[in-house]
Amino acid sequence: MYLALSALATAGANAEQPLPTAVIDQHIEQRWNDLQLQPAADCSDSTFVRRIYLDLVGRIPTIAEHETFVADQRSDKKALLVQLLTTSEDYVQHFADMFDALLMGRGSQKDYNERSKHKWRSFLEQTFRDNRPWSDVTSEILLARPTSNEKRGAVWYLFERQEKYQEIAEAVAPAFFGIRIDCAQCHNHMIAHEIEQAHYWGLVAFFNRSKNVQTQNGPRVSEVATGGFSDFANLEGDSSPNLLTFFRSKTVSEARPDKDEKQEDTDELYVPASIEDDPRVPLFSRREQFIKEVATDHPLIARAFVNRIWAMLLGRGIVHPFDEMDSTHPPSHPELLDFLADDFRKSNCDIRRLVQTICLSRPYQLNSRKPEGIDDPASFAWHLDRQLTAEQLARSMQLAVQGSFQNDDELVQSLRQSLREVMPKESVTTVKDALFLTNNATIQNFLDRPVSDQSLMARLGKLPSGDQQSDLLCQTIFGRSADAEEQQRLTDYLQASDSQKADRLKQIIWAMLTSAEFRFNH
Repeated sequence: MYLALSALATAGANAEQPLPTAVIDQHIEQRWNDLQLQPAADCSDSTFVRRIYLDLVGRIPTIAEHETFVADQRSDKKALLVQLLTTSEDYVQHFADMFDALLMGRGSQKDYNERSKHKWRSFLEQTFRDNRPWSDVTSEILLARPTSNEKRGAVWYLFERQEKYQEIAEAVAPAFFGIRIDCAQCHNHMIAHEIEQAHYWGLVAFFNRSKNVQTQNGPRVSEVATGGFSDFANLEGDSSPNLLTFFRSKTVSEARPDKDEKQEDTDELYVPASIEDDPRVPLFSRREQFIKEVATDHPLIARAFVNRIWAMLLGRGIVHPFDEMDSTHPPSHPELLDFLADDFRKSNCDIRRLVQTICLSRPYQLNSRKPEGIDDPASFAWHLDRQLTAEQLARSMQLAVQGSFQNDDELVQSLRQSLREVMPKESVTTVKDALFLTNNATIQNFLDRPVSDQSLMARLGKLPSGDQQSDLLCQTIFGRSADAEEQQRLTDYLQASDSQKADRLKQIIWAMLTSAEFRFNH
């Protein structure tokens, strides 16, 4: 789907409460002043439009979209463009891509087919399309007890993990609370002492009565009313009961049977589900208690989400890594993180508003040239380069070469299996990645697809000179004009017989698509 170019010209100002972008700028600029730093200059309009399209809709802009923005003389054109993009279907698809990878992890093509078949993908899409409160989405995913057919995809987060309760706990903690509890399985966390072994096994206990079942309504995660009691031992051999507790939350009271007492799982311990043919619900539901007593109003839910979106848009979190928000990873700007988390809660966990706020801030709009003498990326004194995800790269390649794109194209599937990193701690291109990009049959087959009227090859073929061809190549792929050296080199390379020109153009396109300038958001 494409964004109507006329929409930017007619977009109105956001009628909702003003965005608190100035508060971000105030905190960031105060730190620059305290450290006596001179930040990078603001980025150009040309850089901004490419950056914002990649971040918000997961692809490069077309030449027309690029030129429309650059030519716009209005002082609020950035705000209008951000509003336009965050209310587009491309935004929905891109953020669904990102959160599928962040919450579920990369999988095989079969995994992606199952996520689509069982409506997990559509659940994510509806989350961003309707701008649903993140607090509600979190509760629906972790309770896994949908109240309507439209929300049934929420079940798949737990269902795909196949009753592996420790894996569930180890996934839930970083995904929704921004902390890693893996190290607390056998002992209290060795470095972040506030994370205790009891938190690990308590989180496991909240989910260890869950059972995957197939119903007439599709996959469901049922819950039994009994069992799930055990003890855990530390390295010294001391044992403790796995009480229903978690980090920074109270312990939920639950009657525990005597050691030799056998509990009977009787009908009196359940109530019918709210939806016909769904599994019955325990009168005392551990998952429900987790939502009511732990997740609801937990201080880390908002902080973790805010920090993750900041990292997604600025290359690193206010706490870095973004999913290790413990005492060993203090925030670079604690008061700013406090403010953003509080503002997010007060806005009813409005995802779109948070994204817009960060994108219109000064640190987001700096150029990516690191100022001399400034080495700490946590200062946010320059914009950090970020490698495109597989989906961003595939969509952008399609748009550049074909003039259109499909989210389920073969190229998307291939890149997703090979370029699996999403928001890594450090942005590094491995030898394996480089070899894949320069020797991949899928990319070759993609470039060999039939030429359409709107394709880059067709447009290049209509141009009479090498100078014009080189400029169209750079405008389409890099979002800028070719410089004098590039024009000369490309023109010289294209001085060949007509039978060789098509192959040489494809070689140039391949080289440009796999270059760092194209593969990074900068």
